[in-house]
Amino acid sequence: MVPSDIASYVESLRPRFQELETALADPGIYARAAECKRLSQEHRKLGKLFADFADWNNALKQIAENRELLSSEEDAEFRELLSSDIAEQESRAEQLENALRLALLPPDPNDARNIIVEIKPAAGGDEAALFAGELWRLYARYAEKRGWKLEILDQSSSDLGGLKGISCSFIGDDVYSLMKYESGVHRVQRVPETEAGGRVHTSTVTVSVMPEAEAVEIDVKPEELRFDVFRSSGPGGQCVNTTDSAVRVTHLPTGIAVASQQEKSQHRNKEIALRILFARLLEHKQQEEAARQAADKRSQVGTGDRSERIRTYNFPQNRVTDHRYGVTIYDLPALMEGNLDLLLEPIITVACERRLEALR
Repeated sequence: MVPSDIASYVESLRPRFQELETALADPGIYARAAECKRLSQEHRKLGKLFADFADWNNALKQIAENRELLSSEEDAEFRELLSSDIAEQESRAEQLENALRLALLPPDPNDARNIIVEIKPAAGGDEAALFAGELWRLYARYAEKRGWKLEILDQSSSDLGGLKGISCSFIGDDVYSLMKYESGVHRVQRVPETEAGGRVHTSTVTVSVMPEAEAVEIDVKPEELRFDVFRSSGPGGQCVNTTDSAVRVTHLPTGIAVASQQEKSQHRNKEIALRILFARLLEHKQQEEAARQAADKRSQVGTGDRSERIRTYNFPQNRVTDHRYGVTIYDLPALMEGNLDLLLEPIITVACERRLEALR
């Protein structure tokens, strides 16, 4: 897309911006929360696009004026100032043009969705369970910094204080667009506290980030679901382990099953199990669609084998490397305290550069 194409395309979006402003000015829209959120996000995105477009035009105009002055200016000092300003404006114009190109790319249809995150230890036994717990705390702290709402849907603890598994929902702005980079196998290399010999162990944890689905988006007939109730296991306190409150729901056509035993109420566990099931069915549906376009597309988390990893956390070297994007940082303690943007910002930069390169 050349600059003239960018300008014409941006201008073609102004009627839509006016439609959004009219819709959001109607008080009735606030009674329809999902639609209001969708329109507000689209309005905010277009507003940012028009602001960048205006800045880009101003930078191009400034470059043209300075070049015209430079062609007739004889004073050496003033020519140097003009040349310096032209270089600065050209750099700014290039950045703004890249931002415009990205904004005009087809958005990921899941970016505006809330998410369900599942974290499970894979290879490595107790050490993997401990790191699963640490990843969960990392994401919980990041969610707090972002102002996202976090809800634990299901959780199972290990004997040493780690996690056998956890499912949780994240609700807020830009949730999927940021957290989607966390899907996959996370490998940790460090000396476990239980290791007397000081040897470095390698363990893996799988993270699955699923866009949350509305029930109306998934065509599921009642007869396709089987519900089983059973008694909860593990620590629970009053009532949890003494009544058949746990619920397992199975989608018969796909065989996908989800169990929930987090709550004391069977009704609440059924609700949680269905939320996770619908998210998995949406993920399954989208993966099938993607597989039709790319037969060799891999699943998010693979098998959990040590050789399959998106990222390595090397504690002895204070290093985190994301293997998909070639990004490495050397501040593991800060990252684990919830400063995930230390890693996500360079990852997103590389991802955007790759998308821009594909357009050229």
